[in-house]
Amino acid sequence: MQNISKEDYLSAIYKHREIDGTIKANQIAEKLSISNAAVTDMLKKLANDGFVDYRRYKGIKLTNNGEEYAKNMVRRHRIWEVFLHQIVGMPWDKVHEEAHNLEHGASNELINRMEEMLDFPAFDPHGDPIPSKEGIVPKQKKNIPLGLLKEKGKVKVVRVNDFDEGFLNYLSKIGIELDKEIQVKEILEFDHSILIEVNGKETNISSTIAANIFVEEKKV
Repeated sequence: MQNISKEDYLSAIYKHREIDGTIKANQIAEKLSISNAAVTDMLKKLANDGFVDYRRYKGIKLTNNGEEYAKNMVRRHRIWEVFLHQIVGMPWDKVHEEAHNLEHGASNELINRMEEMLDFPAFDPHGDPIPSKEGIVPKQKKNIPLGLLKEKGKVKVVRVNDFDEGFLNYLSKIGIELDKEIQVKEILEFDHSILIEVNGKETNISSTIAANIFVEEKKV
C-alpha cells in the first residue's frame, strides 16, 4: 500500500469536502483507499498540528492554516499536471500520478517559474481550477454532470473527474476532451445511459461515466 502523507490527507479534504466545507472520515478513507482507523489516527495528528477541526462523529473541516496549506498543495499538483501535459506531452490519463510524485519535492520558486512559463493557467488538464500563489481560486463556468441532463442537444465539456486512469483513457478513445462539443442524441430512461455523438461517431455511455463528465449547456 502506498504511503499516505499529511499533504495527501489535506488535499483530499480540500478537494472532496461538501458545500458546507466539511467531510466525513469514512469519505476520506474511501477517497484515499485506506482504513477508517488510519484516517482517525491521522486526523488526530492534523488536529494537534492545527490543520483540521476534528471532533468524533462530526464533519471534519480545515482550519485557516489547513486551508492555506491544502490549497498550496493542490496548486502545485495541478501546475505539474499542466506542465506534464502541455510541455512534456503526456496524455491526461497519465499526468495525475506523475504530478503526485513530483509535487512534494519542487521548491515554491520552481512552481512559480513553471506557472509563469505556462502563462498562468487557470485550469488543469481535467478542468479543475488552479489556485494562484495568492490563494485566489478561478471561478468555473456553470456546469452540470452530463448524467443530469434532461434534454437532448449540444453541450461542451468543461471538466472531468480525474479519479481513475482507465476512465480518462476511455474518454480519450471515444474522443472526449476539454472544450469538446458533444451532441446528446438520446437519454435512455431504462438505465439512464446516454447516446452521444463525438466527432461524427455515436457512442452509448453508462450513467456512471456520464456522472463524471461535467458540461456546459450550449444555448440555441
